[in-house]
Amino acid sequence: MKFADVKNDIAFRKIFGNQKKSIVLISFLNAVLDLEEGNRITKVTIIDPYLLPRIMGEKTSVIDVRATDQRNRRFIVEMQVSDKKGFDKRVQFYTSRDYSMQIDKGEDYPKLKPTYFVGILNFGIGFGKDYLAKHYSIEEETGKCVLGDIQHRFIQLPKFKKKRHELTTLIDKWTFFIKHAKKLAVIPNDILDEGLKTAYQEADKHLWKKEELIAYENANVRDQDQKGEIQFARDQKEVEMVLKPYKKGKTVTEISDFLDMPLERVQEIITDYENLSSK
Repeated sequence: MKFADVKNDIAFRKIFGNQKKSIVLISFLNAVLDLEEGNRITKVTIIDPYLLPRIMGEKTSVIDVRATDQRNRRFIVEMQVSDKKGFDKRVQFYTSRDYSMQIDKGEDYPKLKPTYFVGILNFGIGFGKDYLAKHYSIEEETGKCVLGDIQHRFIQLPKFKKKRHELTTLIDKWTFFIKHAKKLAVIPNDILDEGLKTAYQEADKHLWKKEELIAYENANVRDQDQKGEIQFARDQKEVEMVLKPYKKGKTVTEISDFLDMPLERVQEIITDYENLSSK
């Protein structure tokens, strides 16, 4: 077996966004939301279709997986690889919008059903040490949740440090799958949950269609291009910070001390600049 990187856009949507394999999303949501018997999800309808980009570099038609369950509760499941400015406000906007759009003008508010945002993040959010962050409104005096219809859960992959033998809960095993599947060669023996087992099977690239593999690789190329653009922008900013005081007569040591930048890096930037200027 050769598992895909679940953080890849195509792999994420293939695994979590397939209505025919909705057992995957049901298992994941029940695990991450820690829903008890009688309140567990038994059926989901995935709202967004799973569509592949037509050409390399084209973004997929959806940015997350949305679903409703048998009680009409709404779920937004999103993979976010890099932290972006305004991320916290965006997820609140998404969740509030989905919550409010359940009814039309003039309809009764009691018809509104709970809405949950589940973010799988390749960065941290908040101040807690636990990899699974739970956010909801509580009454300050009592600590009790009164306004519970809108809730957020965040799986913070960098904070997940557990080894395979340390996995005790289903959400531990789900998070291990999301973070480490691409490094594994077989499905772990202790995977008894059918939804998670199906997720592993769906992540096996040997079973993918040719167009899915192409789209997967295209997404990887796009991600690398974006990382390269970000690094290039950072390098350019660094060069500007060094050359501005250098042109005013500051020494390499003075610039290094002022910018708290390694002396070798400052010298490298200045040397490159002088070599270009002499041509």
